Amino acid sequence: MIANKIVLEKLDLMYPDARCELNYQKDYELLIATVLSAQCTDKRVNQVTKELFSKYDIFSLATAEKKDIEKIIRPVGTFTKKSEYIIDIAKHLVQDYNGTVPNNREYLESLSGVGRKTCNVVLANLYNVPTIAVDTHVSRVAKRLKLANKNDTVEVIERKLMKYLPKSSWSRFHHQTVLFGRYTCKARNPECSKCLLNEYCKSKDKTI
Repeated sequence: MIANKIVLEKLDLMYPDARCELNYQKDYELLIATVLSAQCTDKRVNQVTKELFSKYDIFSLATAEKKDIEKIIRPVGTFTKKSEYIIDIAKHLVQDYNGTVPNNREYLESLSGVGRKTCNVVLANLYNVPTIAVDTHVSRVAKRLKLANKNDTVEVIERKLMKYLPKSSWSRFHHQTVLFGRYTCKARNPECSKCLLNEYCKSKDKTI
């Protein structure tokens, strides 16, 4: 297995200023944007949330009409479910925390549409909690670098990466690997010639 020091050094060279590409100004905006990003690009989510958050804050979202939210978020896909999630999340945050997003994993994962990956993103970015959020990009990179097996679930991949990497690097690794998978180690036509990890990549299967 490739040494974690090499992986981290190469990622630092390729993506030294990696950060979340979802646009947000307030804590609840990041939470909602991350929920909307499921099966959707950050670019499209940013287009949608620009309008959404110009019209609503967390308190007005809690009392919003579902059809009005659906109309705005339609471009992100599965907008019927996601509109339900947004309103339900807003209601709970207003009721339980006066509209703020708490540093509480158990509570966050109890909210509609919020799974472990979403919770990891939110905790890392809002509270600097060391996490590794495993999305499709992180999963693909981990499998291609043989840090995980082809049939590993996201939960298994997260555990393996947490064991493989020093805790202090978890959040940075997540952000860097998301960008690496998004722009270099792409699902289709990966740009291997531009990849600083190419010489260490033992994967011949570029379909994962």
